[in-house]
Amino acid sequence: MKISEIRELSAEDLLNQLEESRKKYFNLRFSKASMQLSDSSQIKKIKKDISKILTVKKERELLKLNTDQLQEEEN
Repeated sequence: MKISEIRELSAEDLLNQLEESRKKYFNLRFSKASMQLSDSSQIKKIKKDISKILTVKKERELLKLNTDQLQEEEN
């Protein structure tokens, strides 16, 4: 998933995508441990997706915090 696609998601969709990705990551790790995973690069891709989602989530939190602080300073 590209970062531009992630940035277009709503907050609710972002959390749903994060939950889905974490479940996939868990299942892939479980498959790898039981020697059933044929493509181990999937784990790396899912980890990167999770990182991208968390990055966008944090960006939004910081943006909201900054706008709140600016509004307080104006008052």
